[in-house]
Amino acid sequence: MTSVRRGCVAAAVLGSIIAPASAFAQAAAPAPPPQGTEAPKEKTLSDQFEGLRFRNIGPFRGGRSVAVAGVRHQPNTFYFGGTGGGVWKTTDGGSNWEVLSDKEFKTGSIGAIAVAESDPNVIYVGTGEEPIRGNLSHGDGVYKSTDGGRSWNNVGLRDSRQIGRIRVHPGNPDVVYVAAQGHAWGPNAERGIFRSQDGGATWKKVLFVDEKTGASDLAMDPSNPRILYAGFWQVVRRPWELESGGPGSSLWKSTDGGDHWKKVTEGLPEGTWGKTGVASSAAKPGRVFAFVEAKQGGGLFRSEDYGEKWTHVNDEHKIRERAWYYSWIYPDPKNPDTVYLPNVYMHKSTDGGKTFANLAVPHGDNHDLWIDPDDPNRMILGNDGGATITYNGGRSWSTQENQPTAQFYRVAVDDQFPYWVYGSQQDNSNVAIPSGVPGDGIEQSDWHPAGGGESGWMAPDPKDPNIVYAGEYGGQITRYDHRTRQVRNIMAWPQLADGRATSDLKYRFQWNAPILISPNDPKVLYHASQILLRSHDGGETWEEMSPDLTRNDRSKQGKSGGPVAIDVTGVEVYDTIFALAESAVEAGVIWAGSDDGLVHVTRDNGKTWQNVTPRGIPEWIQINSIDASPRDKGTAYVAATMYKLDDFRPYLYKTGDYGATWTKITNGIPESAFTRVIREDPVRKGLLYAGTETGLYVSFDDGARWQPFQRNLPATPITDLAVKNDDLVVATQGRAFWILDDLTVLHQMKDDIAKADVHLFKPEESYRMPGGGGRGSGAAAIGENPPSGATIWFYLKDKPKGDIALEILDAADKSVKKFSSKAPEPTDAPTGGGRRGGGGPARVPAEKGLNRFAWDLRYPDATVFHGMILWAGNTSGPRAVPGSYKAKLTVDGKSIIETFEVRKDPRVATTQEEFQKQFDLLAKIRDKFSETSEAITNIRDVKRQTDEYAKRVAGQ
Repeated sequence: MTSVRRGCVAAAVLGSIIAPASAFAQAAAPAPPPQGTEAPKEKTLSDQFEGLRFRNIGPFRGGRSVAVAGVRHQPNTFYFGGTGGGVWKTTDGGSNWEVLSDKEFKTGSIGAIAVAESDPNVIYVGTGEEPIRGNLSHGDGVYKSTDGGRSWNNVGLRDSRQIGRIRVHPGNPDVVYVAAQGHAWGPNAERGIFRSQDGGATWKKVLFVDEKTGASDLAMDPSNPRILYAGFWQVVRRPWELESGGPGSSLWKSTDGGDHWKKVTEGLPEGTWGKTGVASSAAKPGRVFAFVEAKQGGGLFRSEDYGEKWTHVNDEHKIRERAWYYSWIYPDPKNPDTVYLPNVYMHKSTDGGKTFANLAVPHGDNHDLWIDPDDPNRMILGNDGGATITYNGGRSWSTQENQPTAQFYRVAVDDQFPYWVYGSQQDNSNVAIPSGVPGDGIEQSDWHPAGGGESGWMAPDPKDPNIVYAGEYGGQITRYDHRTRQVRNIMAWPQLADGRATSDLKYRFQWNAPILISPNDPKVLYHASQILLRSHDGGETWEEMSPDLTRNDRSKQGKSGGPVAIDVTGVEVYDTIFALAESAVEAGVIWAGSDDGLVHVTRDNGKTWQNVTPRGIPEWIQINSIDASPRDKGTAYVAATMYKLDDFRPYLYKTGDYGATWTKITNGIPESAFTRVIREDPVRKGLLYAGTETGLYVSFDDGARWQPFQRNLPATPITDLAVKNDDLVVATQGRAFWILDDLTVLHQMKDDIAKADVHLFKPEESYRMPGGGGRGSGAAAIGENPPSGATIWFYLKDKPKGDIALEILDAADKSVKKFSSKAPEPTDAPTGGGRRGGGGPARVPAEKGLNRFAWDLRYPDATVFHGMILWAGNTSGPRAVPGSYKAKLTVDGKSIIETFEVRKDPRVATTQEEFQKQFDLLAKIRDKFSETSEAITNIRDVKRQTDEYAKRVAGQ
């Protein structure tokens, strides 16, 4: 049995904290280089805390993927890209996936992947998803690898934002084409078809329609790579609508490798088009398929003469659903009449597209498909549940439950022990997942859905974590009871939002409408539309407690979609309350922020509301999150985003006077990193955390200066943050949930630490309880547990010359266990079918900078003899009794001591006396076992000496 720790830093520590903690980073920064030499890369704050790392708790359930690729002649190798999760590779047919993009990529949003057939070590990746959902993330161009994905370089087209296709010449890996959709939220010039003939060193725009129209698809004739087909799509998103279609949407053809193009129209629909897809058959030269979203006569088209003339072959609604989200075509490379159309369902035709049947796949909302040119039964499919592989033409598929690429909108935590983490996963159920469990790691059986759906906030009852309130788009909200696993719909007003104009709705609930339980009265539940609703009886009844807190601009409350098709699903519901927070230190103070740029506050529990919108904030900005200070009355922080109007700058504000005045606090955050969330640390005053589209930032001076604090977090959007005990919980849009377990270092850090040769941080209290402390051997697809035992942090200004020592002492200063940085001597470890124990003490790290050591709360192990076999039990030392302990660190003859607490698991009824009795018994058993082992060792030694003596006598 191992243990995990939780708790808060003692209040006494606060007295020694200095808010502007910049000296620590400055002290470790290199001196300016001599003039004329290249400056070394400046260390960031994140670099100073090498020991601190986030752990991914999962869930290991795939998120959206619109980019997949296989490798010809390598049957077990495939790639996929997440729409926030980065680039992944498998070499065992999908049993295990390895992420490739965390080091070099600046974004996790992947729109296209292409592997060069002539050299599979060459891989091109286009960033920025092409099916432009309302919560899409942008990319920063094209990345290239020449070593099978081990390393990457950005090779340009950074302002293309969204890339849907990449095609590589089959005989020359340096000739590559990119179909760039361009900005989703506004016009730009870097869109269309680009070609490079030198492996991405330079690019030429070979086909451009206009600044409002981008390339939605690109096909290369398998029998003649000089023949290219390009689909173009005029589209723009705004916060209140998707406008798919216009005069720029079109289909083009080139016969000279992209030097010249002509628009193809014969047999294709007249009038306005929307999205266009195109594919060329390898099974029948000259056969080309096109999909056209059109107001009249749209659907699937086929040409038998290389795209000169077209025939309309299918206009079934099922293949035209939400055409802006799908519309890609995949012909079978061997059978000219077999063609696949991914959509809500996976459609397959065996008669050239005249009819389609559903092909069973693991998840709905299907996007990209790669088919092996030599074996059409081998395919990889990307959908809203991740990537999945088949070797038998779709009769069976590999699991999508081994990809930690879930997209979460928000995060909530409860008050049980250990605490649980809650969030709604895009195009899946929501998730209630523990922060740590007994065993090796957090497996699928450890977490579960809790009512609600894919998009809403979640609010666990602080008095009873079995009760969870969870939302879904359209204003749906449920009350879930985990004891019975029953879900009750407690929707405030029965309305169907799908297909209706926003102005027709009584309550304008957004896709991600706030749900909150009052921190002052757990019986009070809030749900926000354009009006804040309140319930005192668990959603049985609701009351309006505010007026309309938005701009209520009727011109932005129509139906989304057009000019080709209407698309109203709840994403584009506008003029709503988007952010909500209640002060935990002053009852009756509630903050509300709208998606159209207003901030309101009530100080009398909703009787009156004041518009306290910060001066100078953009008029239509989305107030994405509000954090009411956990310590100071009248203080609140706002994170706002303008990216839905093509403005990617950060917007963070703070107030200390209930919104009468505001200060913009974005210094240090790049202009391209728009801000999604801000949170104040409840322990250390002035310590703030900000989640942006590109990563995590921290400030030690209440926002005056921000510094990146990415550590080992992947390059993915951070959608929400929560501080629980001494942990920072992170929700991402593409890489599931992450936790930084120990904020002790950030809480206690002060300027003089960097000046000291050695500093030992006061350890956080630990809990004696079952726990993991790692993923376990070979278990890759499970969430990571917290570190085991008591975590001890120390700082070394320089790497010590000699060994360092760490000793654990009890309250009476009696030695419990000693550790060293010296490599431990090999020990005799028992073998057999039972648990192994012993193996020697853990090694203390001794690196320059921040170091972490975890004591597993064990006393010294029993002595074992060589060759011992145990089939039951182990030789581990007894675990420490709850109480006070000390950590004594000795470096170069100088010792530092800090005290800490080991506490019992609050869920158990064991008394202190019983813990002590157990310890005394186990210690006696251990000592007797050691005595026996030593006796056996002595007997063996005596026998050895006797045998040697006998041999010598016999030799005489």
